[in-house]
Amino acid sequence: MKNKLGKTLSELSLGESSSYTKTFTEKDVIAFAEITGDNNPVHLDEEYAKTTQFKSRIVHGALVSSLFSTVFGAQLPGFGCIYFRQDSKFVAPVYLNDTITATVKVIEIQEEKGRAIFETIATNQRGENVVVGTAMIYPRKEAK
Repeated sequence: MKNKLGKTLSELSLGESSSYTKTFTEKDVIAFAEITGDNNPVHLDEEYAKTTQFKSRIVHGALVSSLFSTVFGAQLPGFGCIYFRQDSKFVAPVYLNDTITATVKVIEIQEEKGRAIFETIATNQRGENVVVGTAMIYPRKEAK
């Protein structure tokens, strides 16, 4: 599979952003639980989930925040970048069949360190924030 190279640090602009949207299904949640071993019943057992503050099954927070990786690796800065750090706060639950849009925006360019800081926000289909945070990315190196 041949990918177009992503942007270098000098090609990024403050305020530049990109987004990716996905609807989370039961199949996604089950697959994530199988891969990670996170079998918390709030994600997998509807009867149990009804007894929680959420009143229904919720999607794993780490699964939701993984959408940022899709944006970084495939769109902005894109192929060749290194996703170095993510700080996230889970501010609202994501339920099965919610459609989530993960958006990243360049908020700081640290030329001397060769990295950029991005704001990361995931919203649901109602426009409500579900995950907020920041990420540190090392874009691909300049061609020599």
